[in-house]
Amino acid sequence: MWYVIQVFTGKEEKMKEMCESEISQEVLTECFIPYYEEMKKYLGEWHRKRKILFPGYIFAETEQIDTLYAELKKVEGFTKILGDRMYLLPLAEDEVKFILCFGGEKHVVEMSRGVIENDKIIVGEGPLKGLEGCIKRIDRHRRRAEIQIEMFGRMVDAIVGLEIVKKE
Repeated sequence: MWYVIQVFTGKEEKMKEMCESEISQEVLTECFIPYYEEMKKYLGEWHRKRKILFPGYIFAETEQIDTLYAELKKVEGFTKILGDRMYLLPLAEDEVKFILCFGGEKHVVEMSRGVIENDKIIVGEGPLKGLEGCIKRIDRHRRRAEIQIEMFGRMVDAIVGLEIVKKE
């Protein structure tokens, strides 16, 4: 089961490393941060950069949530595991499938490429292909798109890389 751990924004990497070093692999199967790729232009050239897809959250895979929760309480900077007041809720199966399809085994949402035809976005390659309905807004200059997806039991906005190569 996958669980979402809320941490202080900007401390995701440090918290992931602390969890991996202080919690046994028998309890914590995997700890990861989903990223997205975007293009940044500096020194006259475009460069791929990785940014955190869901700032303030890390993901944990475990079958022993009670033990994990007890171990996390010992980790400095731990905020909470998402759920309701009574239970620690795992991500829904469709949310797990979405993250795996969207970011792959490396948990990195790669750049997508598309075109605009008659004011309609058509993504030809990349993880946004077929998910054009999720796109709320595009920023052609920064080569990225703001999408809205259902995650953590609610609608969430996220930024992903999208290069529009042609507009007709």
